[in-house]
Amino acid sequence: MRRPAPALVLALLASVACSSSNPAPGPINVLFIAVDDLNDWVGCLGGHPQALTPNIDRLASRGVLFTNAHCAAPACNPSRAAVFSGRMPQVTGVWANDRRQTLGQTFPEARLLPTVFQEAGYRVAGTGKLLHSGGRDAFDEFFSVGQRWSPLSPEAVEYTAEELSTKGTGNPTHRTRDSQGREIILPLNRMPSDRRPDQPAGESFDWGPFDVPDTDFGDTQITDWAIERINDTSRKPFFLGVGYYRPHIPLWAPKRFFDRFTLSPGELPPVKVDDLADLSETARNWALEPVTAGSHATVVRHEQWRPAVEAYLASVTYVDHEIGRLLNALDGSAAAENTLIVLWSDHGWQLGEKEHWGKWTGWERSTKVPLVVAPPAMHADGFAVGSSSDQPVGLIDMYPTLVELCGVEAPPDLDGRSLVPLLREPGLVTGRVLATMFGPNNASLRTDRWRYIRYEDGSEELYDHFSDPNEWDNLAGLQGFADRIQEMRKAVAPYLTEH
Repeated sequence: MRRPAPALVLALLASVACSSSNPAPGPINVLFIAVDDLNDWVGCLGGHPQALTPNIDRLASRGVLFTNAHCAAPACNPSRAAVFSGRMPQVTGVWANDRRQTLGQTFPEARLLPTVFQEAGYRVAGTGKLLHSGGRDAFDEFFSVGQRWSPLSPEAVEYTAEELSTKGTGNPTHRTRDSQGREIILPLNRMPSDRRPDQPAGESFDWGPFDVPDTDFGDTQITDWAIERINDTSRKPFFLGVGYYRPHIPLWAPKRFFDRFTLSPGELPPVKVDDLADLSETARNWALEPVTAGSHATVVRHEQWRPAVEAYLASVTYVDHEIGRLLNALDGSAAAENTLIVLWSDHGWQLGEKEHWGKWTGWERSTKVPLVVAPPAMHADGFAVGSSSDQPVGLIDMYPTLVELCGVEAPPDLDGRSLVPLLREPGLVTGRVLATMFGPNNASLRTDRWRYIRYEDGSEELYDHFSDPNEWDNLAGLQGFADRIQEMRKAVAPYLTEH
């Protein structure tokens, strides 16, 4: 039996049906926008003073912005598996970016989010990076295009056997050509590979501009395809997932998005000298090992910190431009008044904070994500449009939120909570303790004030975000915080397993 629509929507439908001048609206469409590796360097979140994201900002102004939103796991595969299944990693068994870890293999009983919309009569379409591994058969149609290495092809970035000997040296050299026939020497940043110096695949820890048409980039191509689907009125009601790849590495974007830094060089993120001094050896290893990107020492040695920051910001603005094209198309379509829009990122990304690059840590920079929920204009009454909530919420909450808003039947055992109460009353205090898992028995908890991290070996960290938003001072073990640590230990216990 299909779950009834929420009372707010039912009331609105009744009021519209009683009007002789307005026909009753049909089911709510869903535009589900994912952005890979996007931290809070977004204008409306204030994470970086040079963030330029006018389109994400205007989307936030027509919905509710969650300023304390976090992923279920700070890596692509487990985070996206949690989003699309509504279950945490300890349930799905998807912990890492191993492509052999798919929901179909580790948790075949999952009812994916697109599937429940299909069963409710929606036309479900998707494009770009949505699930990290598998899941495309859950869509009625799916448009796949190369995003990771665009504007180049996967073959164009591979090192020859002769070039491979240079990959881990101070002069890595792979020669290829762009779409205009110009020779390109990779990596653009001229840094040796920290992770895969013995593999011929392209080096992803790279950044820089490409002076080629936007259409050479996969993120532009998926926007074009998604716009066609929005304008096809035969596909209503629709659930349309659009997954952008940038600002995932390599941080390559059209040249014009880099040009503003010629006169205003990129500002480095705030860091603390010896920030790792009050951490355990385990935590320091998590910070320093180049698991998902490269090492901070290499970036600093090659004087690439500022160029990397500029490339990240440029990539974010490029994707924001594509999101703007998508929103403009929706606003000019027949679906303009009756489409729910959700924008999210799968996890954050560190650019030298705690001497770490990439994700896969329990700190704020890795777990915090942008999350915007914008109700359809036709159904906006009763929602706090243009406001924000600072309560801790998770990407795990999107599944129950969407099914409630759209009146779609869902599995009974979802791990998240519906955000509808906060959409109506963003100032509501929930007292919630939200968990992010970064591997079995490694948990990071977030409240409206505190960050607590517990590693598998039992080492701990505690940060007070009221006085220390950068998480520079680990309070675990300090006098005066024993009671708080005990509270957090109780809260983290359900997420740990015995050996």
